[in-house]
Amino acid sequence: MVLQPRDVRFDWSRLPMHWIPGEPTATHTINVLHLLLPAGERWFVRVFKQALPLITDDRLREDVLGFIGQEAIHAQAHQGVLDHLLAKGLDPGPYVRQVEWLFHRVLGERPGLTPERAREHVVERVAIIAAVEHFTAFLGNWVLNADALDLAGADPVMLDLLRWHGAEEVEHRSVAYDLLRHLDPGYARRIRTMAITGPALYWLWIRGARFLVAADPQPAGPRQKASWRGFLAASRRGLLPSPGAAVCSGARYVRRGYHPTQEGSTRQAVAYLATSPAARAAAH
Repeated sequence: MVLQPRDVRFDWSRLPMHWIPGEPTATHTINVLHLLLPAGERWFVRVFKQALPLITDDRLREDVLGFIGQEAIHAQAHQGVLDHLLAKGLDPGPYVRQVEWLFHRVLGERPGLTPERAREHVVERVAIIAAVEHFTAFLGNWVLNADALDLAGADPVMLDLLRWHGAEEVEHRSVAYDLLRHLDPGYARRIRTMAITGPALYWLWIRGARFLVAADPQPAGPRQKASWRGFLAASRRGLLPSPGAAVCSGARYVRRGYHPTQEGSTRQAVAYLATSPAARAAAH
Protein backbone atom coordinates (compact mmCIF):
# COMPACT_ATOMS: atom_id res chain seq x y z
CA MET A 1 0.00 0.00 0.00
CA VAL A 2 1.38 3.38 -1.04
CA LEU A 3 0.81 6.19 1.47
CA GLN A 4 -0.91 9.08 -0.28
CA PRO A 5 -1.36 12.57 1.18
CA ARG A 6 -4.99 13.67 0.93
CA ASP A 7 -5.30 17.44 0.51
CA VAL A 8 -8.41 17.83 2.67
CA ARG A 9 -10.28 21.02 3.55
CA PHE A 10 -12.69 21.68 6.42
CA ASP A 11 -15.23 24.46 6.93
CA TRP A 12 -15.18 25.59 10.57
CA SER A 13 -17.62 28.48 10.18
CA ARG A 14 -20.40 26.62 12.03
CA LEU A 15 -18.26 24.85 14.64
CA PRO A 16 -19.55 25.62 18.16
CA MET A 17 -17.12 26.17 21.02
CA HIS A 18 -18.35 22.99 22.70
CA TRP A 19 -18.61 20.74 19.67
CA ILE A 20 -19.67 17.83 21.91
CA PRO A 21 -22.93 19.41 23.17
CA GLY A 22 -22.96 19.98 26.93
CA GLU A 23 -19.50 18.40 27.32
CA PRO A 24 -16.87 21.15 27.73
CA THR A 25 -14.38 18.86 29.49
CA ALA A 26 -14.51 16.20 26.79
CA THR A 27 -14.46 18.84 24.04
CA HIS A 28 -11.40 20.61 25.39
CA THR A 29 -9.56 17.41 26.28
CA ILE A 30 -9.77 16.37 22.63
CA ASN A 31 -9.02 19.95 21.54
CA VAL A 32 -5.54 19.56 23.03
CA LEU A 33 -4.74 17.74 19.78
CA HIS A 34 -5.12 21.04 17.94
CA LEU A 35 -2.65 22.70 20.32
CA LEU A 36 0.02 20.00 20.04
CA LEU A 37 -0.20 18.71 16.50
CA PRO A 38 0.59 21.67 14.21
CA ALA A 39 4.02 22.28 15.80
CA GLY A 40 4.59 18.60 16.55
CA GLU A 41 3.86 17.33 13.08
CA ARG A 42 5.93 20.03 11.43
CA TRP A 43 8.76 18.83 13.67
CA PHE A 44 8.09 15.23 12.53
CA VAL A 45 8.49 16.39 8.94
CA ARG A 46 11.78 18.18 9.64
CA VAL A 47 13.28 15.18 11.45
CA PHE A 48 12.20 12.67 8.80
CA LYS A 49 13.65 14.84 6.04
CA GLN A 50 16.95 14.78 7.94
CA ALA A 51 16.66 11.00 8.21
CA LEU A 52 16.11 10.43 4.47
CA PRO A 53 19.86 10.34 3.57
CA LEU A 54 20.36 7.61 6.20
CA ILE A 55 17.82 5.23 4.61
CA THR A 56 19.21 2.41 2.47
CA ASP A 57 15.91 0.59 1.82
CA ASP A 58 13.93 1.87 -1.18
CA ARG A 59 10.54 0.69 0.09
CA LEU A 60 11.09 2.30 3.47
CA ARG A 61 12.16 5.56 1.79
CA GLU A 62 8.90 5.53 -0.18
CA ASP A 63 6.93 5.01 3.04
CA VAL A 64 8.80 7.83 4.78
CA LEU A 65 8.05 10.20 1.90
CA GLY A 66 4.36 9.28 2.12
CA PHE A 67 4.46 9.81 5.88
CA ILE A 68 6.02 13.25 5.40
CA GLY A 69 3.28 14.26 2.98
CA GLN A 70 0.46 13.09 5.25
CA GLU A 71 1.91 14.71 8.37
CA ALA A 72 2.35 18.07 6.62
CA ILE A 73 -1.35 18.14 5.73
CA HIS A 74 -2.31 17.05 9.27
CA ALA A 75 -0.50 20.10 10.63
CA GLN A 76 -2.37 22.40 8.24
CA ALA A 77 -5.76 20.88 9.10
CA HIS A 78 -5.34 21.30 12.85
CA GLN A 79 -3.95 24.81 12.40
CA GLY A 80 -7.32 25.71 10.89
CA VAL A 81 -9.04 24.76 14.16
CA LEU A 82 -6.61 26.96 16.12
CA ASP A 83 -7.45 29.89 13.86
CA HIS A 84 -11.16 29.23 14.42
CA LEU A 85 -10.78 29.08 18.21
CA LEU A 86 -8.96 32.41 18.16
CA ALA A 87 -11.75 33.96 16.09
CA LYS A 88 -14.29 32.62 18.63
CA GLY A 89 -12.47 34.33 21.51
CA LEU A 90 -10.22 31.54 22.81
CA ASP A 91 -6.59 32.54 22.32
CA PRO A 92 -4.43 29.38 22.11
CA GLY A 93 -1.24 31.44 21.80
CA PRO A 94 0.21 31.12 25.33
CA TYR A 95 0.14 27.33 25.28
CA VAL A 96 1.08 26.97 21.61
CA ARG A 97 4.18 29.12 22.15
CA GLN A 98 5.33 26.74 24.89
CA VAL A 99 4.81 23.77 22.56
CA GLU A 100 6.75 25.47 19.77
CA TRP A 101 9.59 26.22 22.21
CA LEU A 102 9.72 22.52 23.08
CA PHE A 103 9.96 21.37 19.47
CA HIS A 104 12.32 24.11 18.30
CA ARG A 105 14.64 24.60 21.26
CA VAL A 106 14.60 21.32 23.22
CA LEU A 107 14.09 18.88 20.33
CA GLY A 108 15.32 21.01 17.45
CA GLU A 109 18.47 21.01 15.37
CA ARG A 110 21.90 21.32 16.95
CA PRO A 111 24.35 22.97 14.55
CA GLY A 112 28.03 22.16 14.80
CA LEU A 113 27.78 18.48 15.73
CA THR A 114 30.21 15.97 14.29
CA PRO A 115 28.73 13.65 11.62
CA GLU A 116 28.52 10.81 14.15
CA ARG A 117 26.76 12.93 16.78
CA ALA A 118 24.49 14.50 14.16
CA ARG A 119 23.37 11.03 13.10
CA GLU A 120 22.79 10.07 16.73
CA HIS A 121 20.68 13.19 17.25
CA VAL A 122 18.51 12.28 14.25
CA VAL A 123 18.07 8.67 15.36
CA GLU A 124 17.18 9.69 18.91
CA ARG A 125 14.46 12.00 17.65
CA VAL A 126 13.17 9.32 15.27
CA ALA A 127 12.83 7.07 18.33
CA ILE A 128 10.80 9.76 20.11
CA ILE A 129 8.55 10.08 17.06
CA ALA A 130 8.07 6.29 16.96
CA ALA A 131 6.85 6.41 20.56
CA VAL A 132 4.52 9.35 19.83
CA GLU A 133 3.19 7.61 16.72
CA HIS A 134 2.30 4.59 18.84
CA PHE A 135 -0.05 6.78 20.86
CA THR A 136 -1.45 8.61 17.83
CA ALA A 137 -2.29 5.21 16.33
CA PHE A 138 -3.95 4.27 19.62
CA LEU A 139 -6.00 7.48 19.51
CA GLY A 140 -6.79 6.96 15.83
CA ASN A 141 -8.09 3.47 16.51
CA TRP A 142 -10.13 4.81 19.44
CA VAL A 143 -11.82 7.62 17.51
CA LEU A 144 -12.68 5.34 14.59
CA ASN A 145 -14.64 3.21 17.06
CA ALA A 146 -15.98 5.96 19.36
CA ASP A 147 -19.68 5.60 18.56
CA ALA A 148 -20.50 7.53 21.75
CA LEU A 149 -19.35 10.72 20.04
CA ASP A 150 -22.00 10.26 17.34
CA LEU A 151 -24.67 9.46 19.92
CA ALA A 152 -23.73 12.60 21.88
CA GLY A 153 -24.32 14.76 18.78
CA ALA A 154 -20.69 15.75 18.20
CA ASP A 155 -20.15 18.18 15.34
CA PRO A 156 -19.88 16.13 12.12
CA VAL A 157 -17.13 18.26 10.56
CA MET A 158 -14.93 17.88 13.65
CA LEU A 159 -15.67 14.16 13.75
CA ASP A 160 -14.60 13.87 10.13
CA LEU A 161 -11.33 15.72 10.87
CA LEU A 162 -10.59 13.46 13.83
CA ARG A 163 -11.50 10.25 12.00
CA TRP A 164 -9.74 11.20 8.77
CA HIS A 165 -6.63 12.01 10.78
CA GLY A 166 -7.05 8.95 12.98
CA ALA A 167 -7.46 6.69 9.95
CA GLU A 168 -4.25 8.03 8.41
CA GLU A 169 -2.44 7.52 11.73
CA VAL A 170 -3.53 3.88 11.68
CA GLU A 171 -2.65 3.64 7.98
CA HIS A 172 0.94 4.83 8.51
CA ARG A 173 1.39 3.55 12.09
CA SER A 174 4.39 1.36 11.21
CA VAL A 175 6.52 3.91 9.36
CA ALA A 176 8.26 5.64 12.28
CA TYR A 177 8.84 2.34 14.07
CA ASP A 178 10.22 0.67 10.93
CA LEU A 179 12.50 3.67 10.35
CA LEU A 180 13.77 3.42 13.91
CA ARG A 181 14.44 -0.30 13.51
CA HIS A 182 16.24 0.43 10.24
CA LEU A 183 18.52 2.99 11.89
CA ASP A 184 18.86 1.26 15.27
CA PRO A 185 17.58 -2.33 15.59
CA GLY A 186 18.43 -2.42 19.30
CA TYR A 187 15.94 -2.58 22.15
CA ALA A 188 17.35 -0.08 24.67
CA ARG A 189 16.66 3.12 22.73
CA ARG A 190 13.05 2.12 22.06
CA ILE A 191 12.41 1.55 25.78
CA ARG A 192 14.30 4.64 26.93
CA THR A 193 12.49 7.00 24.59
CA MET A 194 9.07 5.57 25.46
CA ALA A 195 9.89 6.01 29.18
CA ILE A 196 10.44 9.71 28.42
CA THR A 197 7.77 10.26 25.80
CA GLY A 198 4.82 8.62 27.57
CA PRO A 199 4.99 10.77 30.75
CA ALA A 200 5.80 13.88 28.69
CA LEU A 201 2.69 13.43 26.55
CA TYR A 202 0.58 12.88 29.67
CA TRP A 203 1.95 16.09 31.21
CA LEU A 204 1.42 18.11 28.02
CA TRP A 205 -2.14 16.82 27.66
CA ILE A 206 -3.10 17.67 31.25
CA ARG A 207 -1.61 21.16 30.91
CA GLY A 208 -3.41 21.66 27.62
CA ALA A 209 -6.81 20.57 28.94
CA ARG A 210 -6.47 22.80 31.98
CA PHE A 211 -5.43 25.73 29.81
CA LEU A 212 -8.37 25.34 27.43
CA VAL A 213 -10.99 24.93 30.16
CA ALA A 214 -9.63 28.01 31.97
CA ALA A 215 -9.48 30.07 28.75
CA ASP A 216 -12.93 29.04 27.47
CA PRO A 217 -14.86 32.27 26.72
CA GLN A 218 -18.17 30.39 26.80
CA PRO A 219 -18.15 28.31 30.01
CA ALA A 220 -21.18 26.06 30.47
CA GLY A 221 -22.27 27.32 33.88
CA PRO A 222 -19.93 28.42 36.68
CA ARG A 223 -16.32 28.31 35.54
CA GLN A 224 -14.59 25.14 36.69
CA LYS A 225 -11.12 23.68 36.42
CA ALA A 226 -10.38 20.59 34.40
CA SER A 227 -10.38 17.67 36.81
CA TRP A 228 -9.69 13.96 36.84
CA ARG A 229 -13.27 13.41 37.98
CA GLY A 230 -14.62 15.12 34.88
CA PHE A 231 -12.18 13.31 32.61
CA LEU A 232 -13.01 9.89 34.04
CA ALA A 233 -16.74 10.58 33.87
CA ALA A 234 -16.44 11.47 30.16
CA SER A 235 -14.26 8.42 29.60
CA ARG A 236 -16.85 6.12 31.18
CA ARG A 237 -19.42 7.56 28.76
CA GLY A 238 -17.14 6.73 25.84
CA LEU A 239 -16.42 10.36 24.98
CA LEU A 240 -12.71 10.07 25.80
CA PRO A 241 -10.25 7.17 25.67
CA SER A 242 -9.91 5.00 28.75
CA PRO A 243 -6.76 5.82 30.77
CA GLY A 244 -6.34 2.10 31.47
CA ALA A 245 -6.46 1.29 27.76
CA ALA A 246 -3.81 3.94 27.09
CA VAL A 247 -1.51 2.50 29.76
CA CYS A 248 -1.99 -1.03 28.39
CA SER A 249 -1.20 0.24 24.91
CA GLY A 250 2.04 1.83 26.15
CA ALA A 251 2.96 -1.45 27.84
CA ARG A 252 2.55 -3.31 24.55
CA TYR A 253 5.11 -1.01 22.94
CA VAL A 254 7.88 -2.18 25.27
CA ARG A 255 7.41 -5.89 24.51
CA ARG A 256 10.29 -7.34 22.53
CA GLY A 257 7.96 -8.83 19.93
CA TYR A 258 5.98 -5.62 19.41
CA HIS A 259 5.13 -4.23 15.99
CA PRO A 260 2.66 -1.40 15.24
CA THR A 261 0.58 -3.65 12.99
CA GLN A 262 -0.72 -5.12 16.27
CA GLU A 263 -2.51 -1.80 16.92
CA GLY A 264 -5.70 -1.00 15.01
CA SER A 265 -6.94 -2.22 11.63
CA THR A 266 -5.64 -1.02 8.29
CA ARG A 267 -8.81 -2.34 6.65
CA GLN A 268 -11.00 -0.24 8.94
CA ALA A 269 -8.83 2.84 8.40
CA VAL A 270 -8.91 2.53 4.61
CA ALA A 271 -12.67 1.90 4.71
CA TYR A 272 -13.22 5.15 6.61
CA LEU A 273 -10.97 7.09 4.24
CA ALA A 274 -13.13 5.83 1.37
CA THR A 275 -16.22 7.37 2.99
CA SER A 276 -14.81 10.48 4.72
CA PRO A 277 -16.51 13.58 3.28
CA ALA A 278 -13.25 15.56 3.34
CA ALA A 279 -11.17 12.76 1.83
CA ARG A 280 -13.75 12.12 -0.90
CA ALA A 281 -13.85 15.82 -1.75
CA ALA A 282 -10.04 15.91 -1.93
CA ALA A 283 -10.05 13.00 -4.37
CA HIS A 284 -12.22 14.86 -6.89
